[in-house]
This record gives sequence, C-alpha cells and structure tokens, in this order.
Amino acid sequence: MTAVSALVSGLDAELRRLGYKDSTLVWYRGCWRRMERFFAARGVEEFFLDVAMAWVDEACGFFDKERAGALKPNDIYLFRVAQMLGDYALHGAVLRRYSRSVAKLDGEGADAVVRFQAWLRSADRAVSTVRVYATVAGEFVAFAGTHGGLARCDAATLQAFVATLAGYQVKTVEQKLCAVRSFLRFACAGGLVDAAVLEAVPAVRSSKRVRVPSVWDPGDVARILDAIDRGNPCGKRDYAIIVLIARLGLRGVDVRRLEFADFDWPGNRLSVAQAKTGHRVQLPLLKEVGWAVIDYIRHGRPVCDYPQVFLRHHAPIGPFSEQDHLHQILVKHARAAHVAVSEQRRHGMHSLRHTLATRLMEDGTPVEQIADILGHRSVQSTGVYLKSSLGLLATCALDPDAPVQQASR
Repeated sequence: MTAVSALVSGLDAELRRLGYKDSTLVWYRGCWRRMERFFAARGVEEFFLDVAMAWVDEACGFFDKERAGALKPNDIYLFRVAQMLGDYALHGAVLRRYSRSVAKLDGEGADAVVRFQAWLRSADRAVSTVRVYATVAGEFVAFAGTHGGLARCDAATLQAFVATLAGYQVKTVEQKLCAVRSFLRFACAGGLVDAAVLEAVPAVRSSKRVRVPSVWDPGDVARILDAIDRGNPCGKRDYAIIVLIARLGLRGVDVRRLEFADFDWPGNRLSVAQAKTGHRVQLPLLKEVGWAVIDYIRHGRPVCDYPQVFLRHHAPIGPFSEQDHLHQILVKHARAAHVAVSEQRRHGMHSLRHTLATRLMEDGTPVEQIADILGHRSVQSTGVYLKSSLGLLATCALDPDAPVQQASR
C-alpha cells in the first residue's frame, strides 16, 4: 500500500496536469488535509479505502443518508474524494468518471479522437455510436496519457485500462471494450499504436436476447407521481420529466436535450430529434404531459436564456450535463413514495420507457406502432418487451401434453 501523504501528493500533481481549476484544487486539498488528520488520529499511515470511507461517513453520515435517500451534493462530493484516491492508488490514473470539469484533450490525443469520429461517420455508423465511441476513445486516450501516451501504448496499458472497468455492468463493459477495439483498429491502421495492442483487447460476450427489460408496476408509477411535491420548482420539473418518459416513452437523453422549439403547442405535438438514431419522431402531446410542462415553464423554471426546457436548479443554473442520466430524480421520488428500489433491479429512467412499451404490448398495440412511438429502427428491438410480461409469455406457452406434429420433410 501507499502512504496517504505520498498518494495525495501524486494525485495533486495529476489533477494539475489534467487542468483542474485552482479553486477546485483548493477544495480538494482541504478535504485531503481533513482525511489525513483522520488517518493520523487512528495511527494509520498507509491508504486504505475502508478507512477513507469511514472518514466520509463520520464527516456527513453518508451511509445513513444513502439508505434514507437523503444524500446532498456535498455528501456525494466527499464520497468521490475518497473513491478517487482509491482509484488512483489502484490504477495510477484519474478515471474519467471524475473528470467532468477537466480540460478537454489536446495535442496528438485530441487529434486522434477527432479523426476517429470522422472515420466512424465515413463508415455510416449511427449518431449514438459515434458519440459514445468517441467518448470512450477519449477516456482511453486520457488513461494512456498517464502511461506514456499512445505512442508507448502496449498490452500492459490496455490491461490496466480494462482493470478500471471493474464494477461496471457487463453490458457497459462490453460497450466500452467494443469502442476501444474500434478505436485501436483505427489507430493501428494509422500507425498510432502497435497491432499487438488490438489483439490484447479481451472479448466480453453479452446478448440483448438474454436480458429481461426492467419494468415498473403501473400502480408504483402512479404512486411515484402522486408523491412528487409539485408545490416547488424542482417538484414541477421532476414531475414533467417523469411524465414525459412514462407517458411518451422518451429516452432520458432526449428529455434532457428537449428545447422549446420542439413543442408544437397549436398542433399538440412534440417533435424530438433522437440522440441515439439521429431521426426525428413526432409524438402526440397528451394533456397530462402538456400541462405538466407548461406548469414547470410558467411557475418553476429559472429565468434564463437557455433553449433547453429542463435545467439544474442549483448553481450554476444551466442544462443537465451529458453524463447525467436523471436516474437520481426517479429514485428520490420512488423512495418518497415508499416504492421499493432494489439493488438487484435496474431502476433508471429507461425502465419507465420499458414499462410503457410493455403496457402497450399487453393492450394489443401492434408492434410496428410501438416501434414508431419508441423510435426503434427495427421491430426486433421492440420484440424484446415480450419477455417482460408474464401475461404475454403465457400466451406463447406450449402444452406439454399436446401431441407433437410430425415435421414435414
């Protein structure tokens, strides 16, 4: 293990190299000093993550608040301080999940990512694929920068990067490794890295066919909506966001990017340019949805010139970040409604989209129409929701006692 003081010193230098603001570094240094005093008071010289988490819990009562769903931004920031030190001790790098305020890549790395994006577009890859793969390529290039840069990238560097993915869901790991493999294929062709690096990318097999979409009981969704306090600005915003997804099946990213120009109020329609496919879909603006959005715009939204409809309500006021999946909004109100949120079940905003699709399928809506509502490019993507309904699966069940028909040859 590494001494706390040495680890803090190394992380401080790395954050400065990455371009963290002076004001941010002052805050981090204050946290580190408090943590070091906590370690010293217990006679611990080397860094241990469990001791760091004990400091977080003593500083803000983190774990009790987490169980009660009462965590505040400052509590989460303290947790990140400890987790960042743990990751730096393990990987010798600042992982990109902490780097929302870090300056963008520059030099050779930035140029490589830009050319990689152009390469993907020339191959006619989907808009969402270009966006996600470029983001992951940036993560990999930034990580490689802590190991000598792309020019010195080797199988050991790749293995070290793969180790940073521990704890992610299998599907996320699969996606990230697919993106890294694609980037390295491009980099090998351009002579940026040795071909041996590409061969070292491990395979992660996961299939949509084996996953059952996570859905909510309709009664639980109603309880969550009823539990939202619409007497305050945040409540008005959260209610409108959840209703948009639960009733129209929008993706969280599309709600986050929704602009005033997307609403056709006279025609009672909503036109959404989907981030995943790049296609624009037209949806009916249901009364419940329309009035919820109007209530937020008139009585809850901060006065500002941003074109996005939905904003953060804490300083600095502005649109949600690209990394924000809005899941914390749903979890917060689910807990307020005493609706169980299990660690074994995914409970993000996308699960509301799954719920709508399953309900429409149970009501007999043609799969082609559901695909249009959800913006799927193929009805095969929509058919996966058959697996989330026991009622629909029952209609497909075979009678084990029925005679087997002789197959014709």
